[in-house]
Amino acid sequence: MKRVNIISLGCFKNLVDTERLMAMLAKEGIEVRISEDPTEKADAVVINTCGFIGDAKEESINTILAAAEAKKRRRVGKIMVFGCLSERYAKELPAELPEVDAWCGKFNWPDIVTLLTGKQADAACADRIITTPPHQAYLKIAEGCDRFCAFCAIPLITGRMRSRTPEELENEVRRLVDRGVKEFNVVAQDLTSYGRDLPGKEYQLPKLIDRLAGIPGVEWLRLHYAYPADFPMEVMDVMASHSNVCNYLDIALQHISDPVLKNMRRHIDGARTRELIAEMRRRVPGLHLRTTLMVGFPGEGDREFEELMAFAREARFERMGAFAYCEEDDTFAAKNFTDATPEEVKQARLDALMALQEEISAEIQAEKVGRNLRVMVDREEPEFYIGRTEWDSPEVDPEVLITKDKPLTIGNFTDVNITSATAFDLMAKAL
Repeated sequence: MKRVNIISLGCFKNLVDTERLMAMLAKEGIEVRISEDPTEKADAVVINTCGFIGDAKEESINTILAAAEAKKRRRVGKIMVFGCLSERYAKELPAELPEVDAWCGKFNWPDIVTLLTGKQADAACADRIITTPPHQAYLKIAEGCDRFCAFCAIPLITGRMRSRTPEELENEVRRLVDRGVKEFNVVAQDLTSYGRDLPGKEYQLPKLIDRLAGIPGVEWLRLHYAYPADFPMEVMDVMASHSNVCNYLDIALQHISDPVLKNMRRHIDGARTRELIAEMRRRVPGLHLRTTLMVGFPGEGDREFEELMAFAREARFERMGAFAYCEEDDTFAAKNFTDATPEEVKQARLDALMALQEEISAEIQAEKVGRNLRVMVDREEPEFYIGRTEWDSPEVDPEVLITKDKPLTIGNFTDVNITSATAFDLMAKAL
């Protein structure tokens, strides 16, 4: 076994597992590389799958099928599959896809090292081969979720919340800083509950972020995937007190209508949601909130949808994504509600909500014109350098297009003046 290609599908939490597996394989002398093409020639292709929603599952299956076809043409040797999809459908998939040489789940993926090399994997190895630009990395602080929202299959896949210790996370950040990482995007299925399963049984996210922000060389910390119920507001005080904790929070709210939130089992109502947003913005002036909203969940009629639209106008989220409800096997919603909203109605609501958000985003972006901002330079393209502000998470948020009036260094910060804006990007000139 000389060369192994790894394809990482789904979320950035998956990517962290991929990077750890790559380091384990490289330690055994294997040439390992990240790939997007399952037909690319290799001794083995390893696919880290997503099993969250229908589209993601379909992408995972199609990737496996493409690898199987490449195996028939002898472009690929072995096929190994792990991750969320194979964890969730561990009994069904091997019979349906016999071309796959080995199946691992969400947590026993170090077995792939043994299967490919014959040597016992060091499951405690915390090293990673960073596949993102070398100045940025994702930091997974926990796995699993205890919330059991009605629509969500994640707890069925990942199980209960398991937080990594603050000491382990600090050591990882220090190692990555030594390798040149400046920006850390902190991720978990539920940031809010971090630490509740550790000794003391308390919400430890504020203490953790305060601790990580004090590490020399950490230039940006950005927080992803918080849960609104029981949110520890001290996090906002930590954010306000540290210049290297980005004024940014990704917190999925899903809806604002009380009947819909109750059906969703979100453990919060509309009034408390509004209070939460107001208090966050009060404690951190200039805060940019990213949220996710859902349309078409059982219990959402025209009245509830209009309430959601009014909420989006009122809250004016700086960043917002939305999706239409899709029933997931074995969830509470699948077992207890009828998915009665026609797909064309869901799509019309989704289109209306996203059109509204585009208007809001354009107005918020336009407010930045004329301002001087600090920007991380990510890459160079023929006509522009591409950068991001502290309010822009990689791959999901707007970018800053910087004119090439002067040479800039990739991976460094620079101050720019914002000259114009669109709904989703800023144009700038380096100062």
